[in-house]
Amino acid sequence: MRTRLRRLVVMAVALLTATAALPAAAAQPQGLQEHPSHGGLSAVIRYTEYGIPHIVAKDYANLGFGTGWAQAADQVCTLADGFVTVRGERSRFFGPDAAPDGSLSSAAKNLSSDLYFRGVREAGTVEKLLAEPAPLGPSREVKDLMRGWAAGYNAWLAQNRTTDPACQGAAWVRPVTPVDVAARNFALSVLGGQGRGVEGITAAQPPTAMSTVTSTPDAKGAATPDAKSTAEAARELFDTADMGSNAVAFSGATTANGRGLLLGNPHYPWQGGRRFWQMQQTIPGELNVAGGALLGSATISIGHTAKVAWSHTVATGVTLNLHQLTLDPADPTTYLVDGKPERMTKRTVTVDVKDGTPVTRTQWWTRYGPVVTSLGAQLPLPWTSTTAYALNDPNAVNLRASDTALGFSKARSTADVLAALKRTQGLPWVNTIAADSGGHSLFTQAQVLPRITDELAQRCSTPLGKVTYPSAGVAILDGSRGDCALGSDPDAVQPGIFGPAKMPVLKDAPYAENANDSAWLANADRPLTGYERVFGTIGTQRSMRTRGAVEDVAAMAAKGRLTVRDLQAQQFANRVPAGDLVADAAAVACAALPGGTATGGDGKAVDVTEACGVLKAWDHSMNTDSRGALLFDRFWRKLTAAVPAAQLWKVPFSAADPVRTPNTLNTDAPGFTTALADTVMELRTAGIALDARLGANQFVVRGGQRIPMPGGTESLGVWNKVEPVWNPAAGGYTEVTTGSSYIQAVGWDGGRCPVARTLLTYSQSSNPNSPHYSDQTRLFSDERWVTSRFCEKDILSSPGLRVVRVSDHR
Repeated sequence: MRTRLRRLVVMAVALLTATAALPAAAAQPQGLQEHPSHGGLSAVIRYTEYGIPHIVAKDYANLGFGTGWAQAADQVCTLADGFVTVRGERSRFFGPDAAPDGSLSSAAKNLSSDLYFRGVREAGTVEKLLAEPAPLGPSREVKDLMRGWAAGYNAWLAQNRTTDPACQGAAWVRPVTPVDVAARNFALSVLGGQGRGVEGITAAQPPTAMSTVTSTPDAKGAATPDAKSTAEAARELFDTADMGSNAVAFSGATTANGRGLLLGNPHYPWQGGRRFWQMQQTIPGELNVAGGALLGSATISIGHTAKVAWSHTVATGVTLNLHQLTLDPADPTTYLVDGKPERMTKRTVTVDVKDGTPVTRTQWWTRYGPVVTSLGAQLPLPWTSTTAYALNDPNAVNLRASDTALGFSKARSTADVLAALKRTQGLPWVNTIAADSGGHSLFTQAQVLPRITDELAQRCSTPLGKVTYPSAGVAILDGSRGDCALGSDPDAVQPGIFGPAKMPVLKDAPYAENANDSAWLANADRPLTGYERVFGTIGTQRSMRTRGAVEDVAAMAAKGRLTVRDLQAQQFANRVPAGDLVADAAAVACAALPGGTATGGDGKAVDVTEACGVLKAWDHSMNTDSRGALLFDRFWRKLTAAVPAAQLWKVPFSAADPVRTPNTLNTDAPGFTTALADTVMELRTAGIALDARLGANQFVVRGGQRIPMPGGTESLGVWNKVEPVWNPAAGGYTEVTTGSSYIQAVGWDGGRCPVARTLLTYSQSSNPNSPHYSDQTRLFSDERWVTSRFCEKDILSSPGLRVVRVSDHR
């Protein structure tokens, strides 16, 4: 059987390599054809367990074809929905007031999403970026991948019937162009910049005589937002912890065989267009890489080659800045730079609306970027007769992330990973953590960030910026001064961003870890300092997840002799750092309450005696069989919401001991007993026993069956983070909005194949009719892994191996 399969694969690959050369591509834009469906493209796809495709092609266009085809087979509805978004057609198909899934921008309604993305499309923004020569624009290989991806997606649509009820028979499931594929990449690139300000960009209109201003006048009499509330809103807006992700690389000094190890645990949405999808891509003699790709991407986002593995975590670098404009008193659409007037540019956009008349709005653009009147509901930036704010997003001219990913996909060492980052400078909002078979480890915060130096912020910040920059890293510069331009670094690919020499980098540390705090404690024994505030903070309190992660990985490194099995154990240890700090003290304080009662928020006395014993007996973990985990989870959420951070602990934070401080729960804090009483009442009212097993009340439903979910919420500090929805009427936590997603534990044993274990927590397909709708979700529930089949011998030995040759000919 194995011999026959091997021959079949060899014949299929031979057919691929014998395929006629592709016709020359059209030159608009460089190398990307608008309708590429008839170019004779093909690929071989070998499916192994859990529907994981191993795609083999002779070149990049054909590889893109196989990737687009296979992604469509698993995720056509989610992909099609995203293409409706980047075409600016959500209002046309779904109505203007419905909400997008949030995967491609922060838009609250379809109309604002459409106004923004339709404006991007009509301005030719993506086409212009595609036309830029590399390295400023995408390489030929990436353009070929995108061209092929579009052709593969279209071929799948033409050759198959959609069975997913989410879009079966829907008019909005249509063929795509390479520009659509690139536009989706663009949306991901600006997610932390223009994408964060979509509502404020599309709503911005110049003031009229009847406009009213509710903001506070500054020293010059100009209306500005309140500095204190704006700083707090900015801190919340740019807090990356809730976006999640952990990763750790261990150097050979800590491992059993002197080779590196990597554990990647990104926390991404479980539904919608920012899901990962697992695959292997191979061009014989050119490329061989496996891992998880974000949907719609033709490249691996997080993965490994034969010699190196990498993961990403959302970084603390602030990917935008604001310029406060001084307006011409006679015309609020004209601003002054060094006393000279410059007119804003109008971008008038019309959006078709379902069952309604088209909506036309005007956006206003400046030399710095679009005028924006808010960054989220809590951060207003009013446009008055004298002042407006423009948003600078350097990633709005960055379509290089795919080239960075392709560079990683060809890498053989952490040095190659770092070289790819320096060459392409394409990552908009993530850190990179990597390890290789030579025993090297790497952490770097290589982001595309606005070139805001501390010196520039000190010299050019407006009064509002003098508050927001130190507190949140959000620079608000004086846009009326030419000497406040961002400038350029000599090693930067594009003007106005930091070059690689300014990026925080940690090489060959025993461990290099990140859990979404700044670069400072990537290794607690070798703290990184000296970077600008826009990258993140130094010497400030770390999140509970960072503290727990550093404790865990430092202990692992100190123990030494590490293997991939140790990485697997860490992923599912499900230790609750907050529980270790709090639960025992809370149980003692609970037991000391007079009469065993506490007063709830409604003023009623509650018997909490049982809760005291449950907290004392709890194992401080979030395993599905843990009793008391749910009680502590609900109590901790209520306690941290009610008690200010400064009052929560008896021992405050110390930069000299950042992993162990703050500590010692202040059980005398107002709100402690109230939180305890309210938690007991909440669970009893829902009919949930205080000592119920976590998995009985934290689950997802697939195919009508409950699947218990391990892990816990952000504030608990659990490495294995999940964020479920609380629904006591349905039994407790239901569904998971975000959390552990594409997980990989990778090492090497000296052989030709890496030792890799992977897990895609929400499975390959969103289609409930797919056999791969929940198979890996059940593995996640049972804390089991998929053994990666990277080498040919492993792929060909897969039980039930299925080989498919796909092409754009029916």
